[in-house]
Amino acid sequence: MTTTRTEEAAGFGTGVANDEVFRIETHGIDPIPDEDRHGSAKDLFWLWFGSNLTFTFVINGALAVAFGLSFWAATAAVVLGGLAFFAVSAAGLSGIRTGTATLVISRAAFGVLGNFPAGLVNWIVSIGYTVVNTVVGVLALQSLFGQLGWDGGNLSRLVALVATLAMTFVVAVWGHATVQAAEKWMAYALAVGFGLLIVLLLPGRGLHAAPAATGLNSFSAWTLALVVTVSGPVSYLPMPADYTRYLPRTTTLRSITWSGALGGLLSSVALGIAGVAAATRVDMSDPVEGVKRLLPGWFQVVFLLLVLGGSITNSILTLYSSSLNLQVLGIPWSRAKSIYISITVTTLGALGALFLVDFTTSLLSFLSLMVIVFAPWGGVFIADMLIRRCTYDTAGLHAGRDGAYWYRGGFHLAGMAALGIGMVFSALTADSELWTGPLVAPLGGGDLSLLGSVVSGLAYWALTRRPR
Repeated sequence: MTTTRTEEAAGFGTGVANDEVFRIETHGIDPIPDEDRHGSAKDLFWLWFGSNLTFTFVINGALAVAFGLSFWAATAAVVLGGLAFFAVSAAGLSGIRTGTATLVISRAAFGVLGNFPAGLVNWIVSIGYTVVNTVVGVLALQSLFGQLGWDGGNLSRLVALVATLAMTFVVAVWGHATVQAAEKWMAYALAVGFGLLIVLLLPGRGLHAAPAATGLNSFSAWTLALVVTVSGPVSYLPMPADYTRYLPRTTTLRSITWSGALGGLLSSVALGIAGVAAATRVDMSDPVEGVKRLLPGWFQVVFLLLVLGGSITNSILTLYSSSLNLQVLGIPWSRAKSIYISITVTTLGALGALFLVDFTTSLLSFLSLMVIVFAPWGGVFIADMLIRRCTYDTAGLHAGRDGAYWYRGGFHLAGMAALGIGMVFSALTADSELWTGPLVAPLGGGDLSLLGSVVSGLAYWALTRRPR
């Protein structure tokens, strides 16, 4: 199978038969051999930049204002949250070293069976994020239908759902090379459009508006805002190796860290600040309609297309990783077949979110509680990478009972204990719509659940000190 000159000129060709654009990828979680390695670190910039040009970050910025922060305080929270992409991108080195997916590599930290619960929760979270982004895209497309003269109520919403899912899944099913190409080329168009959106939203009287009255103290508002803005990058921690596993072994930590982090940082921070600006000027309880009210009529159709496009780019990424995740959980199907399970569950979740529940409240609760699991999980995973200097027995990661990472009965007790310690800390200090930890009030009313990553990482280091 060869790549045509036309494909190469368009940036579509990889030259690798097992991972070619617009063809079903044949690899799954099996280690990528050197002869199939291709690409460079700069590909990660476009992957993380394009996938995070999503309206969800506008909503995150708006939520920071809703908690009672001023424009500048909310902007600071958005920037600090975006810096978490450096940790996410650096974690991709494990994929270069092993040629396999993140949730395979994490078997080294938790054991083959101990890794299963986190893998299951991550699949649920990835589907949750796909549902969130799908709902945002559907609402935008339905609004676009209205602009074009069709106000079909639930029927137009259902048609918008089918169209949004179709545009998302066709790319994710094709696989890695198609995902990367789609993220890059959609990023070009979305960057221009969102750039105009930011220019239109930032100027205005809202920049120095007084903070909203919420009843929260400044410490509580700050910590809640930080949890929401960091939750986006943290949700990617179980997947960076999924997108570095094809890179040549000579690719350096420095190059992948800066390329990926700058991509995610630029898009998430820019859109987060746009959300902050919008929220200081209008009611953002319905984010899409709230932003529309601030835009000139000539830009509103473009805006709705941007929201739709951004939701699709992010959903493509999470859906692709979900198919690898299912293989890690033991689904005996190929990656391309496994993804249909994710497609089905996403469809059901989106139907519920669109027709049964309040979207904004559900989003806030989802983001807040997700940190309780993935901040500590990320702390253990990164600590394990540092202790091992990112050196793994690749064959052992896939060997089950006969491999180096079976430990005791399939569980690495140190990893499981450290994860549990971190999760308990996060749960005790979390403040969300669904759960308020008993330590929140004694510690000043703030949400300190993010520190669960530090607690779990230090606990893991103390319990291991050397790779086992």
